[in-house]
Amino acid sequence: MRHEVHLHADIPILEGVSRRQIEQAFMPLLDYLDADGLADVKSLEPDEPGFKYDDKELILSVCWTGEIGRSFDGALEAALGSLGPYCYEAVEVDLTVYHENGEQESKLLFVGPTPQAIHEAQRRCMLEDVAAILGRQFDKEQVAEMNALVNDLFDRDWKEKATQEKKPERAFETYTKPSRKNLH
Repeated sequence: MRHEVHLHADIPILEGVSRRQIEQAFMPLLDYLDADGLADVKSLEPDEPGFKYDDKELILSVCWTGEIGRSFDGALEAALGSLGPYCYEAVEVDLTVYHENGEQESKLLFVGPTPQAIHEAQRRCMLEDVAAILGRQFDKEQVAEMNALVNDLFDRDWKEKATQEKKPERAFETYTKPSRKNLH
């Protein structure tokens, strides 16, 4: 069964990383999409640029809609895992899956140079989300109380992960996120 998906991200790349290195990192996804390079990945939506690397600004911009099958998640995870060491900082990658029944599923993936950088990006996103939601009802002091609790939860989570048996390091993480419309 095929689904339509939308990927969206602006990924900062380390200085000195070449387009060829980025394409090599993205090879699992490029192979899946039957593309020779980033420029060959075309979006179903004509106003979306697809995958564009700006070597002057050092940003890999992803705004792409396409049809995918079952093995897409594995190809995307492999590509993000390979890209992680080339990232300047950890950032989020929005993945929206559109199902045939009209429902959509949103996932927030993170890619970055280290697991700790990804953890901090997850913290930053969570703090932004909590502040936005609570800010509609509560004042800044009350929101700050909740942010302190969220920070404490992230600190404990990081300490707990540090004491666990080592897993292979991954340069990305995946989480289901609340459904929000992509605003471009």
